[in-house]
This record gives sequence, structure tokens and C-alpha cells, in this order.
Amino acid sequence: MADLPTKSLRYQELADRLSALIQQGTYPSGERIPSVREMSRQQGVSISTVLQAYYLLEDQGLIEARPQSGYYVRAQLAQRLPEPDISSPRRDPSQVSLHELVMIIMRDSLNPGLVQLGAALPILDAQVTQKINRIISSLAREKGLKAHQYQFPPGLMALRTQIARRAVNAGCSLSPSEIQITSGGTEAISLCLHAVCKPGEIVATESPCYFGTLQMLEVHGLRALEIPTHPREGISLEALEFAIEHNPIKAVVVISNFSNPLGSQLPDEKKKALVELLARHDIPLIENDVVGELYFGEKRPLVCKSFDTKGLVMLLSAFSKDISPGLRIGWVAAGRYQAEIEWLKFTLSASSPTVPQMAIAEFLESGGYDQHLRRLRREYAHNANLMSDAVMRYFPEGTRLTRPSGGFVLWVQLPENVDSLELYKVALQGGITLTPGHVFSATYQFSNFIRLNAASFTYPIERALERLGGMIKGLAGS
Repeated sequence: MADLPTKSLRYQELADRLSALIQQGTYPSGERIPSVREMSRQQGVSISTVLQAYYLLEDQGLIEARPQSGYYVRAQLAQRLPEPDISSPRRDPSQVSLHELVMIIMRDSLNPGLVQLGAALPILDAQVTQKINRIISSLAREKGLKAHQYQFPPGLMALRTQIARRAVNAGCSLSPSEIQITSGGTEAISLCLHAVCKPGEIVATESPCYFGTLQMLEVHGLRALEIPTHPREGISLEALEFAIEHNPIKAVVVISNFSNPLGSQLPDEKKKALVELLARHDIPLIENDVVGELYFGEKRPLVCKSFDTKGLVMLLSAFSKDISPGLRIGWVAAGRYQAEIEWLKFTLSASSPTVPQMAIAEFLESGGYDQHLRRLRREYAHNANLMSDAVMRYFPEGTRLTRPSGGFVLWVQLPENVDSLELYKVALQGGITLTPGHVFSATYQFSNFIRLNAASFTYPIERALERLGGMIKGLAGS
């Protein structure tokens, strides 16, 4: 007589049966499947068995849990929205003037009365913030006067050591002496631009480009030359090479892993080719890797810096997106420009805050950071999928959507006749804020695009997306 199936086999068998029903169309895309209790009664199995089966189907991408609603069949890849086309920006360099619009958007991002779909704000993990707070309290007691002293460039040795150790995972062999601590990633970008460019010169950027980078170009009086960029594989090297041959480009700025707003990731062979292209022309590369740790795949992606043999790559990152934006701690490994960066840092701001440097160094050394990152990656990947499916359900025909492999933002192309700035105004009246595509180009190339923050996905966010979809349909119809 055959042995009775074990509990582990029962949940696998249940998952297989449901998978077959989904493939056959018994449960079509977007339809709710029986609740855990209903399925338990129907199949005569325990609730824990049903939960294990549903978790397995979630991992396989067949179903999704919607907050306060239940489990639903996910849209399969073939049914998903098409991606935006590769961008086609103007070929001439442009002055940047975005600060007024950006400041309006930033002020709205602080309004607690609005559903925040725009600003790229990370999830603040209560466990991590409590641990950081305990570390800071302990440091205040134990370090005494040391916690109140300057940490002159290049910054706290303990923190630089931890950063250098982690850089190995990204393919870099850095010593602590090659790393400068900064006040967040924004200051790191600014220092790099200051070190290699003079006002009026040309900097090549991705298109669309993170508006924080464009603001730095505006502050420094630099001109942006936007380069066509693929929504998954990043900046076009062919277009960049053409631009270099026809323009006196002084620097190139890219987010090599999970760009903002596209979520694109340069494949390793393109990273190597980019570094080699710029090395032939002796052009520095400012590489922003601020979300490089927030990958959805199995392995931490390499950075362009790992292929650098001439010291031309200025790699920067920060702990704003994965630990705390309020601590304002970032860093840069600037290669041949390191001495210049240290002098600029000392001249412009003397040092970054001491206690936050100490706190992050201790958190990294404790091993808590890796555990936190594993949890954060799963949550961001899950929420990005949920928000992508919601956009597909609620937004009108003609919508296109990126498929990021890391980070927590989505880039949405709306029907041609929808102006995202007009949508921004309408959405505000409906209690929703988003980021219009206008701010991701010096020449306002993306008037029918919006960026959505997918870090969190809750029932109120889903309802806000449903309302937003209705607003977009109204604007598209008019």
C-alpha cells in the first residue's frame, strides 16, 4: 500500500492543481482565487498547507496578495504592458532650468494629507531605525567628546573600512584611503562635477536623467547633453560615442545599476565597453550606484568602477535608500581625482556629521545590514510587481511601463495626448502626488511620462492608483 502523501507533498500538489487551473483559464488574469479558509474547506487540508501552496504560487509569479482583499491571479509576462521605447532626446547640449518645478514637487512630497506616489522615498524599517537609534544613544554615552569632533576628509576610518569591504561584492578592490565620506549622494555628485568641470562645459547624461543630477548641473552652470537610453539596458554606447566625436564632453554621469527613473541596468559587457570608450578619450565617468544593493536577482551586480584601469571612474553611493535618508551619509571613490575631492570637501563643508558616520559603521560591522537588505529586496521586488499589475489594471490603453530589476521606482508612459504636468495638478486636487516626466529632462522631453514610487504598496495606494487611472482616462479623452 502506498504511503500517504506528506504535508510538504500536499501543499505542492495543491499548488500544482491551482497552477493548472490558472494556465487553463479557469482562474483568468486579475480574478480573485478562493480565500485561504475557503480553499482549506474545499480541499480538506489545513490552513497552513493552503498558505504554503499560495506562497509557492506567489514565488512562481502566478498569484499576488492584495492588501485587505485576498489573492488574485497575476498577469503573465505576455499580457503585460509594453515597455517604453528607447528615448530620442535632442542632439544639442542644453542649459538646465528645473529648480522651480522641482521645489514645488518636493514641497508637495512633505504634505501628509496626500497619497505619496511620486517622491522616491524609501521604506523606513522600524526595526532598523530603532537599532540605529540605540546605537546613536550608546555612542553619545560612550564616545563623549569624540562624538562631537570633526571627522576631516576623508572621513571616519571605521566607516571607510566597512565600505571598502562591501565594495568587493561589486567587483572593486578599494582601500579605505581611496574613499571620501560625503553628506549623502547629492553632495558626492556635486563634488565630482566640481572636480572635473567648469561652468559652461558639457556633461553627457542618460535620458531620462535623475532630476537630482540635472539640478547639480544647473547649480554648477553646466550644459546637459542627453543620450538615448534603453528602458532595460541603459545608455546607448553608440549614441554616446557619436556625441563624444561631435562635442567637447567633459564628463559622463550614469546610474549604472537600476537608474532613476527607468530602473535600467547596464549589462556587465556594456559597463566594460563604456569604461573603455571613455578611457580612449580620457573622459571621467561619474557613476552613481546609490541603489546598487537593492537588486531583485540572485547576485549583486558589478559596477563600472570594477573595469577601471586608469582611475577615471568616480564611483559614488549613499545609505539614504537602504538605511536612512535623514542620516545624510554617502561616499565617493574618485580614483585619480581623490585628492581634489578631499580638498573640495574640506573647503566646502569641512566634514560630514560624526555620529551618523559612527552609527552606520557600527551597523555595518554588526552584520545587521545584510539581513536588512535581504528583507528589503524581497519587499521592493514584491511591491514593484503589485504596483505594475495595478497600473495595468487601472490605467488606459496606450500606457507603457518599465520592468526594473532593482530599486523601487516605475517609469510610466501615458497616452500621447496626456500632459503629465496637467495630470499632476488634477491629481493634487484628488489628494495624490506624483512626479511628472518634465523634470527628468533639461529640454522637457517626457511630457507624457510619470514616475511612481513603488517602495510601498498598501490598500490606500491601490485605491489612489485606481483614481489616478480614471483621471488619466479623463485627460486622454479630452
